[in-house]
Amino acid sequence: MTKLLETWQVGSHTGGDATHPTYRKGTGPGVVIIHEVPGLTPKVIAFAEEVVAAGFTVVMPHLFGTPERPMSVLAVASTLRQVCVSAEFTKLATGVTAPIATWLRSLARELHAELGGPGVGALGMCFTGGFALAMMVDDSMVAPVLAQPSVPFAAGRKRAADLNLSPEDLAVVKRRAAAGCQVLGLQYPSDPMTGTRFDTLTRELGDAFIRVEFPGKGHGTVTEERQQEGVDQVLAFFTDKLVR
Repeated sequence: MTKLLETWQVGSHTGGDATHPTYRKGTGPGVVIIHEVPGLTPKVIAFAEEVVAAGFTVVMPHLFGTPERPMSVLAVASTLRQVCVSAEFTKLATGVTAPIATWLRSLARELHAELGGPGVGALGMCFTGGFALAMMVDDSMVAPVLAQPSVPFAAGRKRAADLNLSPEDLAVVKRRAAAGCQVLGLQYPSDPMTGTRFDTLTRELGDAFIRVEFPGKGHGTVTEERQQEGVDQVLAFFTDKLVR
């Protein structure tokens, strides 16, 4: 373990047929921070530290890549080779929920059972952006945040609009949204990787989808092209939904 993660508690979680390492830190309501490609980069860890400092217990799953390896073209390429052969993640299929969602829902349930309160929050980013929405199928997820969701890869109009959810899971998400569970989304509208998913979310969830968009060109709204306004809105969203 290297210095950025030395103050984090190393553990693991088993859900269904999968086991993944986890890093945990903080006190207060639970929040799951799901890293982007290429993994737990220094900027992902720095964002997670901000969530800890705001008064939350943060759990970061380690799903792929090398912890603390900085963002680079080489790191992204090597990690994409890893995830593209993994059955836990969908890449191009539409109308399908990624299998990793089962494990993430199990993690959220365990965290909620331990910490109590109204539920837990989650933030996914880029490749994992839609995973927080898939976690909303479980009642333990009450504060899902989608930062530049980019799967399935936006090759063609249908994939660009897809939410990486099965029809059955989308129906549950819509039902929960109609009952008051809001979803926060962050993106640069000029980002080709996010496609037209925010339009789909607006259409499917209506006013329950809080759409936050930033001017200019960029991708990583809370990491590589960090927007302080976006970070502030994420922290306020978690506080509003989780702190009682």
